[in-house]
Parts: sequence; C-alpha cells; structure tokens
Amino acid sequence: MISYQTDGVKMPNIKRRETSAWIKAVAESYGKRVGDIAYIFCNDDKILEVNRQYLQHDFYTDIITFDYCDDMAQIGLKDTISGDIFISLDTVKSNAQQQGTTYDEELHRVIIHGILHLVGINDKGPGERAIMEAAENKALKRPPLSFGHLPLYGEKPCGQHPLPIEGEG
Repeated sequence: MISYQTDGVKMPNIKRRETSAWIKAVAESYGKRVGDIAYIFCNDDKILEVNRQYLQHDFYTDIITFDYCDDMAQIGLKDTISGDIFISLDTVKSNAQQQGTTYDEELHRVIIHGILHLVGINDKGPGERAIMEAAENKALKRPPLSFGHLPLYGEKPCGQHPLPIEGEG
C-alpha cells in the first residue's frame, strides 16, 4: 500500500491513484512489488530534523529514503519494496527553479527517486549519479496522469498509451 501524508505542509496537488499506479509500474519494471510505502511530504525544517536525528547529517536535502526491504526479505518477501520516504517540498520548489523545470516535474522526479533507491539504485558512488539520473528519466517517460496536460520528454498527450518501461537487471 502506498500512503501519502504531510507534516507541516499542505498536501501537494498530485493524483494519488495515478501516481501510485505509476510507482507500481516502475517498481515492477525492476522485478519488484510494492509493499508498504509511506510518502511524508514536509518542509525544510522537518527534513533537516530527520537528517540530523537519523543520519547525523547537518544539511537540507530534497529526499530521505528509509529502506525496509531487508525486513520484507526476512519474512520471505524478498521481491517486495517497503520504506518511508520524506520529501521536502521547500527543497523541491527551489530545485525546480534552479533546474529550470516545473515544480510538478521535479516533485515527480523526487517521488520516483525514492522508489529507485528501494529497488537498489544508488547515487553516491563513482558513476552512480549518472545511472540514477538515467533511471529517473526513463521512469519519467511514463508520467502519472497528473502530467496529462503536459506531454513530457517526447511522450504522447493524455489519453494515449505511454511507452512501456523495460526492466533492468
């Protein structure tokens, strides 16, 4: 089950049902099933607090993903992803401005970024950032219907079937 919660911010304007279907499709393209995923949309103060408390990092970030996949594997669900994903809407907004993209596009990039971490893609080591960005771009080619008014990355307009995402090893 995918849940969407807020902490100190207004719920972003996303189509939850379509976004959840998109998330599941992306996870399935990596051979994974979605277990319990909780998105917690928050502000910069909250994400800094979480970053300090749990990761001992003293800086702002757009996303923190807590991976519970090992817990799922221990109960025999090794292909199931689960986790808590904190997203700072303040940082998403400033990143969108810096990247010259829309808030909605950046929000969906960050939403799928957390899922990509849960399926096993990292972005901290040598060359990993490029792999993560390619995976994000691939996932964004199959946008949730909240992007229906805005064809992205060469996709067909709303109402036409998006291109499938091919699985990766």
